[in-house]
Amino acid sequence: MTSKTSVLPVPTGAVMAVTGGASGLGRASAEAWIAGGGRVVVMDINKDAIGTTVEELGERARGVVADVTSKASVDAAIESVAKIEGQLDALVCCAGNALPVDSATMTDEQFDSLLQIHLNGTMRCARAAYPLLKASQGTIVTVSSVAGSHGMPRRASYNTVKHGLIGLTKSLAVEWAPDGIRTNAVAPGYTRTPFNQQLIDEGKLDMDPTVARIPMDRWAEPQEMANPIVFLSTEASSFVNGHTLFVDGGMTIAGDWY
Repeated sequence: MTSKTSVLPVPTGAVMAVTGGASGLGRASAEAWIAGGGRVVVMDINKDAIGTTVEELGERARGVVADVTSKASVDAAIESVAKIEGQLDALVCCAGNALPVDSATMTDEQFDSLLQIHLNGTMRCARAAYPLLKASQGTIVTVSSVAGSHGMPRRASYNTVKHGLIGLTKSLAVEWAPDGIRTNAVAPGYTRTPFNQQLIDEGKLDMDPTVARIPMDRWAEPQEMANPIVFLSTEASSFVNGHTLFVDGGMTIAGDWY
């Protein structure tokens, strides 16, 4: 079974900034936002990938190089949004990676690298975007994971940051709601992103055992994550705040899924 795509309406000209926007879920979210009528600022560390993505997305997309591990880089990227687009209606924090390592031999640097990208990087972006989002009564969507509700071997750093993002989402949702900013999270299950496809092709990830844990008996396509992200970024979800939406085909409610 393959997924069906749909277009969710976006206020004409509304601006979304997407970290990790040049690939995977970030790019899919950018595509969905533009298809709905909005504009996108693609934030990514990969300059070449940004160029390709923006060219393919078209005139309603702009790219900016941003390293979410650097406060100066994030601040400069958001400042460019203020100057060029003049508004920010939605922030989507998709930048991330995975680093499977045995916990007994994991170094401080290996553990900290994921904290800096996923957790601290999301906080840097949210903090930098706060004034623009307050002005627009905008939204933040963070990207957790099914790994944010379960433990997995050799994923101590990944589990930690994905659990942490759910906590950060709840905290910002409570603190910034009076300023008109809603903050929610999506928690994707296994998705056929280019990164995961590369792991499959290299023999580092076997789809069969994971599919066996999913009641819908398949992986998701990136668009199936992008649509919930767009939903949480628009007035269609106007009274949803501090929620983590698991988009996993029923994986986390299916009992002993690991």
